[in-house]
Amino acid sequence: MSDFSVKPVLNGERALLRPFMEEDVPVMARILSDPEVIRLTGSPDEEFGLDQLRAWYGSRNDQTDRLDLGIVDRASGELVGEAVLNDWDEPNRNCSFRILIGPGGRDRGLGTEAVRLMVGHAFEQLGLHRVSLHVLAHNPRARRAYEKAGFAAEGVNRQSVWQWQSDEWIDEVQMSILAPEWATHRGHPDAALSSTAE
Repeated sequence: MSDFSVKPVLNGERALLRPFMEEDVPVMARILSDPEVIRLTGSPDEEFGLDQLRAWYGSRNDQTDRLDLGIVDRASGELVGEAVLNDWDEPNRNCSFRILIGPGGRDRGLGTEAVRLMVGHAFEQLGLHRVSLHVLAHNPRARRAYEKAGFAAEGVNRQSVWQWQSDEWIDEVQMSILAPEWATHRGHPDAALSSTAE
């Protein structure tokens, strides 16, 4: 089991995941201020200053207990979001996962591929046993991307996020994927099911 100090480049057909660079800061500022990103991730509706974001993204590559990678659309070369493994529980070999995609990367399969790339790295390179996440109940697009990569729903945290924009409480769905499951389908559970049914 290795730690998170190595910051890899993960290549897919549509998406490339790579460490953050200085020039990513203004792009991430725009992505993080997108109303849809705020609504679907439960992020606070506050503007992050460039200096604050520069300090945050400038320190991501030095972290040894988490992995933050930018998601790049290979077709355009544009940074469209981020994928993160964090909350590392080393003795139990598990961590949390989160992802966000800005307007320039939606509805083209970049999110699903980024999930598969990052989770594959977690199991195959970092030796983790479990990766978990929370997805807001009003974000079916993200939940479907997680399910397509093999995450299973475990339960619901009822009314755990307050969204002032819509003046309502939102449920969070807890999901996870385990190393033996990944070993069986490698992020393509539907393909694995159809091949065993034949």
